[in-house]
Amino acid sequence: MSNDLQNEFDSLVAKTPLTDALDRRVFLRTALGVGFAGAVMPVVAQTLIKTDADGLSIDQMTIDVDGQKMPVYRAQPKGKTNLPVILIVSEIFGVHEHIADVARRFAKLGYMALAPELFFRQGDPKTYTTVAETMRQIVSKVPDAQVMKDLDACAAWAPKNGGNGDKLGITGFCWGGRITWLYSAHNPKVKAGVAWYGRLTSEVTPLTPKHPLDIAETLKVPVLGLYGAKDAGIPMDSVNRMKEALAKGKSKSEIVVYADSGHAFHADYRPSYVEADAKDGWKRCLDWFRQHGVA
Repeated sequence: MSNDLQNEFDSLVAKTPLTDALDRRVFLRTALGVGFAGAVMPVVAQTLIKTDADGLSIDQMTIDVDGQKMPVYRAQPKGKTNLPVILIVSEIFGVHEHIADVARRFAKLGYMALAPELFFRQGDPKTYTTVAETMRQIVSKVPDAQVMKDLDACAAWAPKNGGNGDKLGITGFCWGGRITWLYSAHNPKVKAGVAWYGRLTSEVTPLTPKHPLDIAETLKVPVLGLYGAKDAGIPMDSVNRMKEALAKGKSKSEIVVYADSGHAFHADYRPSYVEADAKDGWKRCLDWFRQHGVA
């Protein structure tokens, strides 16, 4: 998470952490696509883009992962099958209203969009009012291997429930951007990925043994990376190194850097939103999925 975001929120007062023993029904009712995480609430006026559910089938469901029920926000066109599938990976704030809206945007275009709550075992991001606490209490405890398995479960569920398993794409924001790079290397069924300002390198730990820079040369799936030149948490040095590493491989991945944007320029519910770059990035995202056989 970028330093400028931390500075923006570090004056907030932390709430008492929620225990891991969440009531699943309460979690589903309050966590998926409803409101925003506590860490961003004080700076939220409203989402600028609001996508209705007309013509869509919307569900807050669960997918079984080794006997545990993972909450998933699903959006897709009503009455349609054999749909291309997009996995949507959230920021550190979990599956809140902005992520749900992104899912509905994809659904309006004919996709089955699945946004899993990948933090459900560790806790609910809505219970924390600072980025630092969210990172420390939840995100830092989430193993990459667990995330890969959870996304595999979504990818396996989709073709059994109206999705086309041969048209699988993934996109993610911030924390989810990093995961997008890694999952595109993990699952050979993925046709293409779009990573929005995901961290490219960091400390190697038992929970995070590899980062996007580590897999760039061997990556086979085409991933589009969308980054802001003013992002204090993702230095341009790491972006340039990623470009160089990708150029040595054969994935045909690309990175676009927006000169006037910082972190989270697509997040229309935050002050970081840059409308022109967000719209351009969204167009590139859709074109990328069409170009590489997801749509």
